[in-house]
Amino acid sequence: MPLLAESSQLPGEVRAFIRERKTCEHFLGEPVEGNTSEQKERRVFVNDSIDIYCAGTDKKLAALRRRYAKEVAVMEALKTYAEKLE
Repeated sequence: MPLLAESSQLPGEVRAFIRERKTCEHFLGEPVEGNTSEQKERRVFVNDSIDIYCAGTDKKLAALRRRYAKEVAVMEALKTYAEKLE
């Protein structure tokens, strides 16, 4: 993630998106294999977390890119995110 992403100079809604998207991507990378009771419980937790943190991020990213199209720092912070994650 670019250093600009942590910048307090970015609008609050952009910083919030970056935090949420970072959490989303974390859970997308979590392993969910196995059939023990602990692994099944973990799978439910990870899938719920993906639903919580990833739902709507494509739409939010597109809206933020439109809203801040002329803001170089914002566009720089958002450029590393794929348009289609969901």
